[in-house]
Order: sequence, then structure tokens, then C-alpha cells
Amino acid sequence: MFIIVGLGNPSPEYAHTRHNAGFEVVSILADRFDIETDYIKHKAICGRGIIDGHKVMLAMPQTFMNLSGESVRELTDYYKTDISSELIVIYDDINLDPGMIRIRSTGSAGGHNGMKNIISHLSTEDFIRVRVGVGDKPKGYDLADHVLGHFSNGEKEIMDKAFIDAANAVVTILNDGVDAAMNRYNSKKNDESI
Repeated sequence: MFIIVGLGNPSPEYAHTRHNAGFEVVSILADRFDIETDYIKHKAICGRGIIDGHKVMLAMPQTFMNLSGESVRELTDYYKTDISSELIVIYDDINLDPGMIRIRSTGSAGGHNGMKNIISHLSTEDFIRVRVGVGDKPKGYDLADHVLGHFSNGEKEIMDKAFIDAANAVVTILNDGVDAAMNRYNSKKNDESI
């Protein structure tokens, strides 16, 4: 079974902020494949279902971003997950332009506190991640204010498409493997200006 984790912060005040990109993508997958994310287990809102014949667990940790690893570790331990091939983590990345998607099968946290915590709890960097670009903070702007802020109207249109692209990338990973998804989505350029 694949564990598909979208990172974000719980509570309504953080809904639709840059840091909640992972929640947005998991919500799209849940809606598209009629998977009810309606119970809390392993410190996450969860939903079990099928995506194109693959058993999946969708999860949105409710620990707040910096402690996401607690939930991910509980999930992977409970379901005896092969972390390198059956765990997919979706999260925001300020190092990518808004709307860009990057898929990798390993790598560092890249300064992302949620990912740092997950890597620490799993004791490995070898798991699939889908990074959704949200853009770097403006000069002189506080990073926390930036990632916890909402998208501008111009960004929102780009990001709505990016969330769909990221959900499609997850489906490609399930059906065709991570290399196919990397080839399809990592080469895309964001030609639209914000």
C-alpha cells in the first residue's frame, strides 16, 4: 500500500496558504478518486482507498508542519511501508517558481522544516517527494509570513493548475514509476509571469 502524505498546518487560519500545498494536492486526489478523508489516526486526517487499482492511504498530518515526522513515522511503522518505494510526500518549496513541480526519489530537506522532521524520524532521505513551487519570499520579507501567507490572485490561478499537476504526478508515480513522473513533470517550465 502506498502512503501519500500531504504536508501542511491544521486549523482554518492556515487553509490555502503556501505552506499547505501538500494538503491541497491530497484533497484533489481524495475528491477525484472518491476517497473519504474522514478520520484521524496516526496524528493525521486519513482516508483509505484505491487509485487506478493501487491501494493507498491519504494522510494530512495534524501535528503542525515542524512535527510532521511524528505522523509519518507512525503511518509507515503501522503499515510496514517500504519507505523508499511506497511513501510519497507532497510539500511546498520556496526554491521553485510558483507552479513548478519537481519530483525526486531522494534528497535533503532543502531547508523545509517539515521535511527535516520527517527525515529525522525516518532516519533516511530515500523516499519519493513531490515538491510544489510556491516562490521565494520577497526581499526583506519574513520567511514565516511568506509561507503562511495566501497567494495573490495572479498566483492563485497558477497554483490551482500546479496542484492538479502535482496530483497527476502522484498518479503517474503509482502507475508508471517515479522515473516516468520525473521525465514528464520535472521538465515542465512555468512560462506564465505572475
